Amino acid sequence: MWSFLRMNLLFLYLLYYYFCSAVSSSLFTASCQLQGQFHLNGMQKSGDVILGGLFPVHLFSGVPDLSFTSKPQQPTCQGFYVLGFRLAQTMAFAINEINRNSNLLPNVTLGYTLYDNCVNLGIGFRAALSLASGQEEQIILDDTCVGNPPVLAIVGDSSSTRSIAISNILGLYRVPMVSYFATCSCLSDRQKYPSFFRTIPSDAFQVRAMIQILKHFGWTWAGLLISDDDYGLHAARSFQSELSVSEGCLAYFEVLPWEKNADELRRIVDVMKKSTARVVIAFAHESHMINLMEEVVRQNVTGLQWMASEVWTAAGVLQTPQLMPYLGGTLGIAIRQGEIPGLKEFLLQIRPILHHNSSSGNIMVNQFWEFTFQCRFPPAPAGWVEGGGTLCTGQEELENVETEVLDTSSLRPEYNVYKAVYALAYSLDDMLQCKPGRGPFSGNSCATLQMLEPWQLVYYLERVNFTTPFGNQVSFDENGDVLPIYDVINWLWLPDGSTKVQNVGEVKRSAFKDEELILDEDKIFWNFESKKPPRSVCSESCPPGTRMVRKKGEPKCCFDCIPCSEGKITNTSNSLECTSCPEDFWSNPQRDHCVPKKTEFLSYHEPLGISLTATSLLGTFICAVVLGIFIYHRRTPIIRANNSELSFQLLLSLKLCFLCSLLFIGRPRLWTCQLRHAAFGISFVLCVSYILVKTMVVLAVFKASKPGGGASLKWFGAMQQRGTVLVLTSVQAAICTTWLVSSSPVPHKNTQYHNDKIVYECAVGSTVGFAVLLGYIGLLAFLSFLIAFLARNLPDSFNEAKLITFSMLIFCAVWVAFVPVYISSPGNYADAVEVFAILASSFGLLVTLFGPKCYIILLRPEMNTKKAIMGRGIES
Repeated sequence: MWSFLRMNLLFLYLLYYYFCSAVSSSLFTASCQLQGQFHLNGMQKSGDVILGGLFPVHLFSGVPDLSFTSKPQQPTCQGFYVLGFRLAQTMAFAINEINRNSNLLPNVTLGYTLYDNCVNLGIGFRAALSLASGQEEQIILDDTCVGNPPVLAIVGDSSSTRSIAISNILGLYRVPMVSYFATCSCLSDRQKYPSFFRTIPSDAFQVRAMIQILKHFGWTWAGLLISDDDYGLHAARSFQSELSVSEGCLAYFEVLPWEKNADELRRIVDVMKKSTARVVIAFAHESHMINLMEEVVRQNVTGLQWMASEVWTAAGVLQTPQLMPYLGGTLGIAIRQGEIPGLKEFLLQIRPILHHNSSSGNIMVNQFWEFTFQCRFPPAPAGWVEGGGTLCTGQEELENVETEVLDTSSLRPEYNVYKAVYALAYSLDDMLQCKPGRGPFSGNSCATLQMLEPWQLVYYLERVNFTTPFGNQVSFDENGDVLPIYDVINWLWLPDGSTKVQNVGEVKRSAFKDEELILDEDKIFWNFESKKPPRSVCSESCPPGTRMVRKKGEPKCCFDCIPCSEGKITNTSNSLECTSCPEDFWSNPQRDHCVPKKTEFLSYHEPLGISLTATSLLGTFICAVVLGIFIYHRRTPIIRANNSELSFQLLLSLKLCFLCSLLFIGRPRLWTCQLRHAAFGISFVLCVSYILVKTMVVLAVFKASKPGGGASLKWFGAMQQRGTVLVLTSVQAAICTTWLVSSSPVPHKNTQYHNDKIVYECAVGSTVGFAVLLGYIGLLAFLSFLIAFLARNLPDSFNEAKLITFSMLIFCAVWVAFVPVYISSPGNYADAVEVFAILASSFGLLVTLFGPKCYIILLRPEMNTKKAIMGRGIES
């Protein structure tokens, strides 16, 4: 960064000195003279308006002697680059085509001055200064000193670093630059580069295009290689930012050295070899990739899926039989391919300028001729002819040699140059069609051909909008960026060992849509045995039913998978957490989705429910049978001797006790919850009330059998007995009514007993109400037991008291045991316990009170006679 700042300061000083020398000399003479000239490889054509161009026609530059013991020599360029020369010729062709077009810039002839930057920042800057200020050695000053600048705009540069440096200076004077290959996203900063435009999408879009491809194939784990320059560093910064948003991670990030540093390259390839990432993304120049691939071949690192940036995606120098086993199947982002009709014919007409000198402006063409035909124009270098070299005649035919310059089958950067020249031409055309008084400049003025200013063209460039003959729309956004579109290409390695670069898709963005990736996957060649896309992930996606736990100290793409806990499933929106199932749902065994919880209640369809139901019906049936027996034998002594009316009523109440247990079986509903306890409470109070009255009648009969005790029976006549039962039952009915009105039992879904089950039960509502209901039954039972216990020693004539005592003992024992068991029983077992208590106590009463009588009636009929009863003295 500091070297870049020093370079800028140096060039600012150079520019200042360049112009100040002319101004200072004008103080003394009527002319000014350049302090010095830059010797540049160039190509020129005169015209009314001159456009400049900067192209990489040579790949290397020689370093001059800087000892300053003599006048410093100009740097020299070496390594002729045919594709760079074709770029320059494309600009010349576009200008010639525009000059022949009567509808575009009529009556205006465009000229050009094209310079070779030799892929060197210093030479590129010299060329830019020469374009901006001209190369005339002496300028005659007049009073007006008006006219057009040496060039109105510049097409170039090809490198982001050079474009940044040059635009920093020329931007001060608002000289428009339209680059065809500089992609650094930093150049979209309008505050720093107000007059910079480009016909190639910025790296910001290229990065997003790469991310789209990674997401399409599910590649979340990749390595990144970059060049050590503005292009690579800015691309890396943008790529890392976009990758983090798309849930991807970098396995490694390496900066390729400028020079062929064997140790550093060996270290980088070692990192690639050890990494689990199968995808390698390279924002690098061809020269860097050549050095890297030599080490990749030496270490035989195969099985990688390469992704190429637009700089090297179509580099033929990398598509060799030696490298294709490693680079075959490469996916690359390429500049949009276009067609330029007539370009090949124009290139075939190239002819050298014989007897040229340094000022002829066509050194570039002669250098191409010498490179293509391996000859030298006279005067040839010393020893050239003697060494067997040939002299160029200028009559050689391009058609007879194989040269890349004539291959117009895949025009990518050339198409960008073509669009850049036309963008300038259309902007200039719009500017010259301005009508005086309606112009955009101060006082509604317009620009004129005689006094064009570069900043005026910037205004029209920002608004230019046209469509190329190939059908592509060209316009610039507020940052000077063109509407982005890229081709996606694939390096196909054919069975015969040859290579083919094929289009397999495109990435584009329109005014109405974000980035859109279109891929023809059937055409893609995969350089793997499976012939399928590779897997490139740090950790495989967690299977359903698990969640991610990031590995400590590693990127977020590296994680372990642990199962979700019960009741939770995989969270589709946040893989770090499991989602709890809704209240009525539970996770399935695989923990991948929620299923309705199992429901549990005392059902008629399960064994326990069936058993209790059958027992309840059996008890009801037995009561009905006993009642039938009693009715049938109602006139027998044993029935008459035991208060037949109370016995009948007691059997009916026992039937109700058996039947009320059915309300506790089945899915709880509001009406069953409200009715079950009320029916239970009233039925049992009715039953116990009959037993209590029956016990009291026994005592009354005993007292009446004594002298003077006959009056006691009048208090226990039939009406009094019925009234007592009614009153005692009414109290329980009042308790139930109060309970139902104040805090009624309701159905309740209980999930506390089992997480994966819903236990349907009846919530009692008021525990106090339930306790009072049970307490009242217990009170009556205790009174019955107490009275019967006191009467247990009565003579055998009144021995039914013993049966009542025993029945009440069973009844109380059952319900005393019921309370703790009921409280500790979960869910439907609580209902089963209550039903069991109802049935047990009901059967206890039925068997103890009516069993002996049925035995005598059915099995010992000889004892069911008045004589037998009188003989025993039991008639009452």
